Amino acid sequence: MLFIGDSAKEKIEQLLRDESLEEDYFVRVAVTSGGCSGLSYKMDFDNTLQENDQIFEDKGLKIVTDLRSFLYLCNTTLEFSGGLNGKGFYFNNPNASRSCGCGESFAV
Repeated sequence: MLFIGDSAKEKIEQLLRDESLEEDYFVRVAVTSGGCSGLSYKMDFDNTLQENDQIFEDKGLKIVTDLRSFLYLCNTTLEFSGGLNGKGFYFNNPNASRSCGCGESFAV
């Protein structure tokens, strides 16, 4: 399962409204090779499902990932921080054994 934190839900809904994206859009998250810790997160809006997509719904929002990425993201929560640190979106990933200082990449 993938989860969406309350702060991320509010920000995603705001971005969908600001971009005038239709109801069939969802959040697509993925893990790619790269970053200083070896793996990086990728997040975008999408409206096309791919073969082997894993589809989850939390707090009324749909979040989709490919099967390979799900192996790294299982039980991860997408969060948002707009505080003084200005982090933006970030992933609270219980599978990560370490992450870089900026939070953009991780290792398992």
